[in-house]
Amino acid sequence: PLFWKVMRNTLLYVGMSIGFGFFAPIVLALMLTEIRRFTVLFRTIYYLPSIVPAVASAVLWAWIFNTEFGLLNAILHYFGIDRVPWLQDPDFALWALIMMSLWGLGGSMIIYLAGLQGIPDVYYEAAKVDGANRWRRFRHVTMPLLRPTWTFVLIISIISSFQVFDQVWVMTPRGGPLHSTETVVTYIYYQGIELLDISYAASIGVVLFVVVFVLTLIQLRAFRFRELD
Repeated sequence: PLFWKVMRNTLLYVGMSIGFGFFAPIVLALMLTEIRRFTVLFRTIYYLPSIVPAVASAVLWAWIFNTEFGLLNAILHYFGIDRVPWLQDPDFALWALIMMSLWGLGGSMIIYLAGLQGIPDVYYEAAKVDGANRWRRFRHVTMPLLRPTWTFVLIISIISSFQVFDQVWVMTPRGGPLHSTETVVTYIYYQGIELLDISYAASIGVVLFVVVFVLTLIQLRAFRFRELD
């Protein structure tokens, strides 16, 4: 029963972090392409969080989510909202980790920015001549031509999300309250390293590999079929 709860936690974490983290870097990259002054400064500011070590980021966010003296609860208290036990309540702990996962969007943003710079301006000029507004240019020009880039980012993001470990282990040791933040990788570590149940941990690892492999294969085939169309 605990394995299925762990798998459900992992799928929820992957789905929500990818859902929020897929379009946000694209929007940031599009905003940076429109900036004409201090471009390097803004790119550096957005990219810096992605190169901070995972453990250091987890310690920082553990302080932000601290119930008594955390920054987030201090802001809520200023507006008259009761303090929230982010990392102690099973209803909030996993969502706190999902919020923290948005911290490292700068890496994907840089990849999207490189992809956007590789799109020739002639396509946008032709779309403007045809009367396409900003949304239609984004939908019919930017996203199709950016498909190899966002496919790559999506695959890498899914694989890294399934492998999340440091943040969970530092912020919510031993899977958090009632295993509400236990993920597949932390469960493998707990079973294999702490309980020395190597065969069970290896079996879970095989399941994780199969899930990630199937999802990656589906994305690659879908991308190929769209290209053929």
